[in-house]
Amino acid sequence: MIKVGDKVPSVNFKKLTSDGLIDVLTDEYFKDRKVALFSVPGAFTPTCSAQHLPGFIGNADALKAKGIATIACVSVNDAFVMQAWGESASAGDAVEMLADGNGEFARATGLTLDGSGFGLGERSTRYSMLVDDGTISALNVESNPGELDVSSAENLLEQL
Repeated sequence: MIKVGDKVPSVNFKKLTSDGLIDVLTDEYFKDRKVALFSVPGAFTPTCSAQHLPGFIGNADALKAKGIATIACVSVNDAFVMQAWGESASAGDAVEMLADGNGEFARATGLTLDGSGFGLGERSTRYSMLVDDGTISALNVESNPGELDVSSAENLLEQL
């Protein structure tokens, strides 16, 4: 499992833009800036939609005031679902929605979850991290992915 001090794995996320589907290369995305990244087991799922994403949207200005250049949400969902979820939650420019559709980032970090009992297959567990120029400076992994405690926006804000 990835830990504080490690480099973010080199993989591609997908993002749907007005120009279509694009690759978001982690090596470029995290370079020369501070990023607050949080991961959820699934778009539109209860805790993710009711608490986790709204918490980061609501705290976006406070996080950015503390030096965060970008806030990103990642999930093992496709880019079309991530865009629709961001729109339905009114994420706007507050949170960038990134798709880890094939679970490559989740597997590369070792932060996977077996959601097959819920019909979800392999997913990412719930966590948040601070990434400074590609290096993880804080990592908050939930012991129970159905709960939101250590990976909340409020907790991440306190770590800045």
